[in-house]
Amino acid sequence: MTTGAVEPDEVSTPAPDARPVVRVGAPTERRNPLSADLDLMSTRDVLAVINEADRLVPAAVAEVLDEIAAAVDLAVTALRGGHRVHYFGAGTSGRLGVLDAAELAPTFNSPRDWVCAHLAGGPQAVWRAVENAEDDDRGGAAEAAGCVRAGDLVVGLAASGRTPYVLGALAASRAKGASTVLLCANPEAEAARSVDVFIGVDTGPEVVTGSTRMKAGTAQKLVLNAFSTAVMVRLGRVYSNLMIDMVATNAKLRGRMISILIEATGCSEEVSRRALNEADGDLKTALVSLVSGAGVPAARAALTRADDQVRGALALLAS
Repeated sequence: MTTGAVEPDEVSTPAPDARPVVRVGAPTERRNPLSADLDLMSTRDVLAVINEADRLVPAAVAEVLDEIAAAVDLAVTALRGGHRVHYFGAGTSGRLGVLDAAELAPTFNSPRDWVCAHLAGGPQAVWRAVENAEDDDRGGAAEAAGCVRAGDLVVGLAASGRTPYVLGALAASRAKGASTVLLCANPEAEAARSVDVFIGVDTGPEVVTGSTRMKAGTAQKLVLNAFSTAVMVRLGRVYSNLMIDMVATNAKLRGRMISILIEATGCSEEVSRRALNEADGDLKTALVSLVSGAGVPAARAALTRADDQVRGALALLAS
């Protein structure tokens, strides 16, 4: 025929789908009996079920604080030694890694190459799914082999604990001499035996079966927030509970700098503004100057000698 119509016998013999199929047995893939009638519920009841499930997440994270602490110590050792921290993830897990890494520079003024996020499928996977990217263990291994160095820390992010892209990156990183961490929502993950630190948060079945953007994703966000914040605290980028390494990129943040100086020193707004101006907008220098009573040049020199650590600089000026 020349009309473009499909003959009946062509329709009856479709080509087989040769794409691989994997049935994952992780807890996140199991059905949640509390949400079995989710599609029959009122809007308010749907939200109540989700909220009740979300309440379980902080308690699950609390059970793995020792493991998170071990990962923090590895990261601090790596960064103090001039090395880097890498996040490797796919899907929601990978996007959360990208978010965490992106927020560190404006929050703590950390060097942009301290924490590097790698997402299966590349930058375009932030906005849309890239087919088969997470199944590419060779792709993860190749990316890690190209950028990870001995002494680095590599954190794998995989809700199921078995994402091939992530496991490939972890294996290649170990071969390069990097320390490795796996963060997942599957305490039973086999890969636990092949990393230095295993963080398996037991969040259980999702409200929508297999939708790991929910409890598993929330748990990963909580763990990454705690992990990276604790790392920055240990590296001296927080004084008391104040952000002293922040980058003032807008009016609100410039105002926050003044507020931080007032809170940390007890000085008036006028004195704090003057100190910040004399320090050319450098919050740490202004803080050390006001707390110690030293002039700005002496405060800046003390910070240089103390490797930019406020408490170390104050100790030098007091001695």
